[in-house]
Amino acid sequence: MFGEKHKINQNQPVINQLDEAVINRIAAGEVIERPSSAVKELIENSIDAGAKNISVDIADGGKTLIRVSDDGCGMTPTDLPLAVSRHATSKLSSHDLTNISTFGFRGEALPSLGAISRLTIKTKGLETEGAELSIDSGLTSKVKPIASNRGSTIELRDLFYATPARLKFLRTDRTELQEINKIVKSIAIAYPYISFVLRDINDAKDRIIFSAVSETGALEDAFRKRISKVLDKSFVENSCVIKAERENFKLSGFAALPTFSRGSTNIQHIYINQRPVKDKILVGAIKTAYSDFLAKDRYPAVVLFLECNPKFVDVNVHPSKLEVRFREPGVVRGLVISAIRHTLAEAGHRSSSTIADAALGNIHVSNSLHRSLYQIDLTKNDTLKRPSNGYLESHDPSQIGQVRDQQFEDVKAPSGSFTDNKRDDDLSSQFPLGAARGQVHENYIIAQTENSIVIVDQHAAHERLVYEKLKKQMEAGSVVRQVLLIPEIIELSNSDISSLIGEKDRLRDAGLVLEEFGDNAIIIHEIPALLGDFNVESLIFDIIDELSNSGHSRKLEEEITSILSRKACHGSIRSGRRLNQEEMNALLREMEVTPYSGQCNHGRPTYIELKLKDIERLFGRT
Repeated sequence: MFGEKHKINQNQPVINQLDEAVINRIAAGEVIERPSSAVKELIENSIDAGAKNISVDIADGGKTLIRVSDDGCGMTPTDLPLAVSRHATSKLSSHDLTNISTFGFRGEALPSLGAISRLTIKTKGLETEGAELSIDSGLTSKVKPIASNRGSTIELRDLFYATPARLKFLRTDRTELQEINKIVKSIAIAYPYISFVLRDINDAKDRIIFSAVSETGALEDAFRKRISKVLDKSFVENSCVIKAERENFKLSGFAALPTFSRGSTNIQHIYINQRPVKDKILVGAIKTAYSDFLAKDRYPAVVLFLECNPKFVDVNVHPSKLEVRFREPGVVRGLVISAIRHTLAEAGHRSSSTIADAALGNIHVSNSLHRSLYQIDLTKNDTLKRPSNGYLESHDPSQIGQVRDQQFEDVKAPSGSFTDNKRDDDLSSQFPLGAARGQVHENYIIAQTENSIVIVDQHAAHERLVYEKLKKQMEAGSVVRQVLLIPEIIELSNSDISSLIGEKDRLRDAGLVLEEFGDNAIIIHEIPALLGDFNVESLIFDIIDELSNSGHSRKLEEEITSILSRKACHGSIRSGRRLNQEEMNALLREMEVTPYSGQCNHGRPTYIELKLKDIERLFGRT
C-alpha cells in the first residue's frame, strides 16, 4: 500500500444530493449504535411525554424485537406523521439551543429507527382518538385509527435489517440484553417516581429482568430507595451523602467509602440535570478525589447528580447526547473534587461493612461437626458417648479432665499477648473503636466495643495516620523548593509552552518554578525538594499530556504525595513490633479523629469490625 501512488480521478466529480433514505441511515449510524441505544432513545421520549409507567419488552437481545410502552401524553393523529420526519420535534420551543431542558430536541431518533428497522407506533393523545403508523426501511404508511389507551407503544422489529453490515458488529443476545439492562437501570436511578419494567420475551417466555415501582416520600428518600433497588443495598449503607454548591452548580448524591471500591467503573453513575452522561471532566474529577485512597486498579463507586441552568452546559455535542461541554469546567471539576473529599473526611475512620461480611463469609464451619459442635449428646446414664468424628472417648465422667489434658498438651500457644479484660471496661462503650484487649501475631490489635470485636492492622492504620500528618505539615509550611545548580532547559512546541505558562502560578505553589526561555523552550529553576534526584523532563511531558487531555494536571502533586506516602510507610509502626496496652489504645484514639483512617494509603482497610450478633450466629448461639 505504501509503495502505490494514489490514483487521482482525471474526470470532474459530480456532486449529488443524497436521497432521504440514505440520509436517515447515515444519521442512524450516529444515533443508534446497538439495541441499547434504541432503548435509551425510546425511554427518553417516554419520560419527555410525562409517563409514570414505562415497560420495555425485548426479544433476542433487541435484535428481533424492542417494544417500549408508556402512559404519557401520547400524540395526535395529525402529529404522528411529523414525529417520524427528520428534525421535527415538539421539545424545542424556540431556536435557542442553549436552553435545553428535555432529553430530545434533535428530532432524529424516530426517523433513524424507521430507516433501519420495521417501526410501528401506536398512540393516543390526551383528547384524541388512537392512531397507528408504520415505517418499513424508510417507507411510511398512512395513519389509521385504532383503539388504544392513552400513551404510546413503539415497536421495533428486525433492528438493522436495512443495514446488515451493522448486524455483524453486534455481540451475543445475552451481552446485548445486559447492555439494555444497564441503560434501563441507569435511567431508573434518576427518576425514582417513575415505574420501570424490563422483560425478556424470547420463545414465548415472559421473564422479568428488572422491575422498579415508583417510590414515595421526599426526593432524597426516594433516591435512596431507588438506588438501593437498582444497585445494591450495601452501596447506600456504605456511602456518604453529598450536598455541595458552588456558583452556578449544585451537586448531590452518594459517594461510597474507599473500601467499597470496585475493579471497574460499573458503579459510577453521573447525571447532569437528570440526564445520564459520560463526561471526561467529571470522571477525571472523581478519580482525582479518590486518588489518595485507592490502588491504581481499583475504582470508586458513586452516584452523582449535578444540577445547573441549561445555559451553563451544552448537550448538543453528539447525537447520542452522552457527551456534554461546560461553560465553566474548572468550577465543576473543583466542586466535585472538594465535595467528595470533604464528605469522605467527615466519615472519619468509617470503613465498609462489606469487609466484615466477607471476613465472616470466609469462616467455614466444618460439616463434620454438625450438631455436636453446639451440644454434647448424653446417654441415659449420663456418660459421654463417642461421636462419629472421635472427639471424645470416655464413658466415665471423672475422666473428662484427663482426656482434655492429653488432647491439648502438645498445642503451642499463639504468638501475641492479651490484657486483663476487667481493665478499661469504660473504653469499650465510650469510643467507636473500643478498648484494646490484645495483640496477635505482632501486627493485629484486638479491640472490644460494646457490641463488636475490632481487628486492626497496626501497620496499615499507623501508615495512614503518619501520611495525613505529613500532608498537613506540607500544607501548613508550603512546599519546600530546591534551586537547581544547573537550570534545566527543555525544548517544547509553542502550544505546549503556552499550556505550561498558563499553569505557571499553580505549579509554583506546588514547588516547580519555570519560565519561558527563548521562542521554543522553557527553563526550570526550582523543583520540590522532596523530589530529590528526579527526571524533571519526564515530569514536564507528563504534565503537558494531562493538560492537553483534560485541561488540568495533578501530576506534580501526585508525585509529591507518592513520596509522602512512601515516607509514611517507612516511618510507621512495623509488623512484628509488640505494643503495650497504652500504645494500642493511643493508636485507636488517633484513628477515631483522623480523616480517611478507615483505609491505608493503598486503599486497603485498616480494620475490620465483627458484630457480636454475627459471631454468635457462627457458633449457633442465636
